[in-house]
Amino acid sequence: MKQHYCIVNDTVKDNLIAFIRTLPVNPRAPMVVEAREETRTDKQNRLMWPLLKDLSVQVIWHGEKLEPKEWKDLITVLVSQMQNPESEQKSAPGINGGRVYFGVSTSKSSKRYMVDVIEAIYWFGTDHGVKFSEASNRRIAWAQEWRASRG
Repeated sequence: MKQHYCIVNDTVKDNLIAFIRTLPVNPRAPMVVEAREETRTDKQNRLMWPLLKDLSVQVIWHGEKLEPKEWKDLITVLVSQMQNPESEQKSAPGINGGRVYFGVSTSKSSKRYMVDVIEAIYWFGTDHGVKFSEASNRRIAWAQEWRASRG
């Protein structure tokens, strides 16, 4: 059995509490209840890629042109470091040599995290002279409006 409740008002919260009260208590097969921020939407994912494409076309990073996915790895690590300055970027020796650096998966990221990613792309790109496409500018405006509406 799987139930989802998006707590958007007190009525939904009361319904969730009522549902929890109906759950069986069984020490051998306990139920797990998880509370977390809603994960990013497909719309947010679609917002991110044109921005990353603009970076990949216009920015040369340490002598290299990077693909949008590589920019995503750099940006998500930046956002994670900004949110948790004590953490270090995780890396490991590559199977065939070199080093592998691990970015952050955005598929299970929160909406708030994705807004931070979009804003970080915009900040980095602006700082490096990127002229964002019209599609990207609409996406940046959406992220800024979303942030402002959430306080």
